Amino acid sequence: MKMKHMYMPTLREDPSEAEIASHRLLLRAGMIRKSASGIYSYLPLGFRVIKKIEDIVRQGMDKYGGQEILMSAIQPQEIWEESGRWANFGPEMFKLQDRNDRTFCLGPTAEEYFTMLIRDEVKSYKQLPLNLYQIQTKYRDEKRPRFGINRAREFTMKDAYSFDKSYEDMEASYKNMWDAYAEIFDKIGLDYRIVEGDAGVMGGKSSISHEFIAMSETGEGVIVYSDDSDFAATDEKAAVNFEVNYSEEVRDLEEVHTPGAKTIEEVAEFLGESKEKLAKIVAYKVQDEKVFVLIPGHRELNETKLLSYLGVPEHEVEMLDDRSIEEATGAACGFSGPINLKDARLIVDERITKTPNLICGANKTDYHIKNVNYGRDFEGEVVEDLLIIEGGDKGPNGEELKFARGIEVGNIFQLGTKYSDSMNAKFLDENGKEQPFIMGSYGIGITRTVTAVIEQNYDDKGIVWPMSVAPYHAIVTVININDETQMELATKIYDELWANGVETLLDDRKERPGVKFNDRDLIGIPYRITVGKQAAESVVEFSTRKEMVNENINSDQILNKIKK
Repeated sequence: MKMKHMYMPTLREDPSEAEIASHRLLLRAGMIRKSASGIYSYLPLGFRVIKKIEDIVRQGMDKYGGQEILMSAIQPQEIWEESGRWANFGPEMFKLQDRNDRTFCLGPTAEEYFTMLIRDEVKSYKQLPLNLYQIQTKYRDEKRPRFGINRAREFTMKDAYSFDKSYEDMEASYKNMWDAYAEIFDKIGLDYRIVEGDAGVMGGKSSISHEFIAMSETGEGVIVYSDDSDFAATDEKAAVNFEVNYSEEVRDLEEVHTPGAKTIEEVAEFLGESKEKLAKIVAYKVQDEKVFVLIPGHRELNETKLLSYLGVPEHEVEMLDDRSIEEATGAACGFSGPINLKDARLIVDERITKTPNLICGANKTDYHIKNVNYGRDFEGEVVEDLLIIEGGDKGPNGEELKFARGIEVGNIFQLGTKYSDSMNAKFLDENGKEQPFIMGSYGIGITRTVTAVIEQNYDDKGIVWPMSVAPYHAIVTVININDETQMELATKIYDELWANGVETLLDDRKERPGVKFNDRDLIGIPYRITVGKQAAESVVEFSTRKEMVNENINSDQILNKIKK
């Protein structure tokens, strides 16, 4: 591509709207432009990167048995109601009606669509196993779009779905996709970890899932892992393992006056007690029901674990207002406790049941109660683990844990029969008996992968693309386009590189050398050839974007050097 004809509106200054490096550099490099909140246009350079990633994903999926199809982004309401997710997806779903008042959505994902397709077409176990995938635009009305294309309302995704006749076969399909994803992300060149994840609204309460996390300090997600074992999980999923080792006799209840002491810190200081001996309540409104959650006072509630236990989507849960708390407890906020709650559901972290003589709110303004014991003084729904993991916690086998941030670029789910049961998708087995399909679901965020690559590959001058996904492999920069000798040599190099499969840019713009060099650094093309004053001797400058060390070589050496 000759750059004098190229649409590449680079920016000299950082856009004020950009929050992270990838967002800033994609805008500055003229690769994307914002159309509306969370909606972006992909300009020539940016679109080439997307196509490169798509090609790597496509090759990996095809190699591991995937068959590509393309379904519409417009999905009918009826199939989502069959699965029970029409209401669960809530306000994140874009909904629309046609001229006949039939309701549709812009697909945020496609489990229902693929299940419907297979239900109507596959009838026998002889047609299994089956893995179908598509690369398509998805839509989610994010409450707060941010980080550029990393969390957008419109994005490109590869989603695949496997259909098997048994759980054993489904687990084989799951491992197959695991291996495919590892090969894909290795080929892209990402530094990533595979961690246990929360299946959420996609997989359901009992699903097994794993996430492929590209390591990045600006990532939204936090992962927990150990160098001493293969343990790795998101902080939302990671089990909290700490022992409660109290050996003391159960004592009688004692009401104590704690005027103005509402927080755990205030109560602990007022009473001269350790925070480990206190319990606290977190109050929610869940589908018009009051839900009080009791956890150890020195720890924080993991809302993802709570949502998983309750089996409800995030948008149906909100913090309970002060008035409702007072109605349920008879006391001002900050003095809530588990004893004698009115019209409220009480959920208890299991550690509470093992801690004797707790200190809790008395459900009486300015009072707390000492020596509260589960079973004797109150009962509730006990959940094994409702806490968020923290520094100092140990892994499942007592190993030391580390924390890091990252960007989720892929995920895999063992769906089982969640969709085939609800949508009556069945096949005939070897005995002629109807059985539900055993399903898996597998996603890769194509546009999100773009941001992950940049977050791992940039410097103070711009993007440093790895060869695997660079929009072009090489760039030939002409110092003086009015010098015929320079232009002839540059054009010769350009033509030769293209003829040998090296995708090349020719910077033949009427710009100052400094502008060309700055743009070259900014857009991050891996190999750089500068044609200048030594063109008459066929000598050019050669460098790589990563090392940025110039060396003079004969133009005849360029192709072999790039190939090497």
